[in-house]
Amino acid sequence: MDFSFLPKYYMFFLDGAKITLILSFFTVILGVVLGVSLALMRMSRIWPLKIFATSYIEFIRGTPLLVQLFIIYYGLPQIGITFPEVPGFGSAFPDFMAAVLTLSINSAAYIAELFRAGIQAIDKGQMEAARSLGMPHSMAMRYIILPQALRNVLPALGNEFIVVIKESSIVSVIGIGELMYKADTVRGNTFQPFGPLLVAALIYFVMTFTLSKLLGVAERRMRTSD
Repeated sequence: MDFSFLPKYYMFFLDGAKITLILSFFTVILGVVLGVSLALMRMSRIWPLKIFATSYIEFIRGTPLLVQLFIIYYGLPQIGITFPEVPGFGSAFPDFMAAVLTLSINSAAYIAELFRAGIQAIDKGQMEAARSLGMPHSMAMRYIILPQALRNVLPALGNEFIVVIKESSIVSVIGIGELMYKADTVRGNTFQPFGPLLVAALIYFVMTFTLSKLLGVAERRMRTSD
């Protein structure tokens, strides 16, 4: 097995890994915000919100990520929705935003179910106690329920982050220069079909393994704080 291409192309892989991490970071941030909102909407007593959240979650979880990516990337411009170009990024920025939006929309459906389960796992007496002290429902949810729910779902949320890192490879089909796209570029330049894929796989493993260890440390610290 020949890895002689590494001295020349190692920066390709490092740049791709950087884009993958940036893409995953913004995806998880937006996914958590959307996911928490969807979880609260699904648990709401307002039926339109509950029906919308339920329909959204079921539809997103029931359709392939690749189809969602194509709908966002090719479909939105057809109805006049485009992302503006940013100086210094050129046409790469709208493509990047389409990738972030697609991954966030997809991830939010799964994160919503995680938070819904985390909220429902908390004793209802805590909400009743907070309300008896004069807290509005929104304040009790913000300061009492959601922090405990976050602690409950942290391991599963970390797993979702790892899944996002791996699933981000699918955006290479629209030309985003993340790790898999860079690996394919090296394969085309060197005519080596196997070696670049092994290097990419190793980098993915290093990123996900490091993240899992960091999340393990955070989880232990949260347990200690109890």
